Amino acid sequence: MVQLIVGEKGKGKTKILLDKVNSAIKSANGNIVYLDKNSKHMYELNNKIRLIDVSSYPIMNSEQFVGFICGIISQDHDLEAMYLDGFLKIAKLEDADPIPTIVELEEISKKCNLDFIISLSVNESVLPESMKDKVLVAL
Repeated sequence: MVQLIVGEKGKGKTKILLDKVNSAIKSANGNIVYLDKNSKHMYELNNKIRLIDVSSYPIMNSEQFVGFICGIISQDHDLEAMYLDGFLKIAKLEDADPIPTIVELEEISKKCNLDFIISLSVNESVLPESMKDKVLVAL
């Protein structure tokens, strides 16, 4: 399943995402990965959560980002959730429509039995109807 935490920049999405991932690890049966644009939040994450600084990898576009996600999944058969902070930036979608990539992640989620929780810097009102049921928190 794909869940979205939406709101404009500076509204507190990262704080909510960090709270959710740190709560989720307490009852997790598998592994959890947190993808971010830097390692700034390293000390705010439970040490059982794997932090990946996406900026350390040569990802040029959203297709490469999805390939990167698939590479992570292929290396960890116990992966149960991925938390993606600053989605537009890490997925190289700052000037593009994020919906096709989110739909692609939904397909990967179903196929691999994996949850994606995504921090998305957009106002809920601009999301298409097909995405509104994925909104977990709107700020």
